[in-house]
Amino acid sequence: MLLYNAVVPVVTCLLAYLLGSLSFGILYSLMQGEDIRKKDAPGGSGIYRQYGLFAAILVSALDIAKGALAVWIAQTYTPEVAWLAAGLVVLGHNFPVFFRFDGGGGIAPLLGALLVHAPQTLLVALLLTAIAIPLYRFVLQKHIKFNVLPAISVMVLPILLVYAYLQHAGFLALVSIVVAMAIRIPFSLKS
Repeated sequence: MLLYNAVVPVVTCLLAYLLGSLSFGILYSLMQGEDIRKKDAPGGSGIYRQYGLFAAILVSALDIAKGALAVWIAQTYTPEVAWLAAGLVVLGHNFPVFFRFDGGGGIAPLLGALLVHAPQTLLVALLLTAIAIPLYRFVLQKHIKFNVLPAISVMVLPILLVYAYLQHAGFLALVSIVVAMAIRIPFSLKS
């Protein structure tokens, strides 16, 4: 039992990172005979611009599902590392071991992770995003030339952190997720 208690959390966390490293946007583009990272972001919006709505929905759904699956596995077998698994699936998505650590922005797997582990926090994040998108598009975008989702993430994540802290919703682990995404956001802002 002692070995189980030591090994299962480590395996769960490793699995979360490896699941995150499955970049469905990159895989989809490679199946089309090219690497999307040479001309666009590998997330849902980049896939939409390059391959259309169906491809974007497929890639986004798979990225959300991998975030949900990683956290579901952690909750099922080692609930004490569920937030860590959420952070690691996002980290794997942003810096995938299978694709030379060049991945996406982490928004879709974070949505999946929150859907399973903290649906109330996800609801708050979605409401904040719904408020922030028009603010960005109609006011800030004229002055700040960034892609919309990374810019919205920069605006929403600090508020989400305060909410998670007040709700005692795995604040320290959520900080690790935000740090993983924040490291990636400057790369996303360039495109």
